[in-house]
Amino acid sequence: QVQLVESGGGLVQAGGSLRLSCVASGSGFKINAMGWYRQAPGKQRELVASITSGGSTNYADSVKGRFTISRDNAKNTVYLQMNSLKPEDTAVYYCKADTTRWQVAVRYWGQGTQVTVSS
Repeated sequence: QVQLVESGGGLVQAGGSLRLSCVASGSGFKINAMGWYRQAPGKQRELVASITSGGSTNYADSVKGRFTISRDNAKNTVYLQMNSLKPEDTAVYYCKADTTRWQVAVRYWGQGTQVTVSS
């Protein structure tokens, strides 16, 4: 079993910045891709950004140039630096980890952290 614990959410004014962190814990697993998703009220969960174990990144068009995803493989941690935040970025942000254990692929989700951007 892998646990993902997110932190760093909160309330910020438009134009401000936040940094989200997600730490994966457990044993006997290999973490492959990690990523951040978000879900606003009444909307489907959507990809924000993802990063492979080798460092290749992918971003939603809506956050390109404003958000940066990074990871520290030694710490099993993924980060999301969010700059120039907009009210439409308000959502619950979820960390995701794609893992392999005994050649079985399993996806895990964090509990979510609220990000609220005021206008």
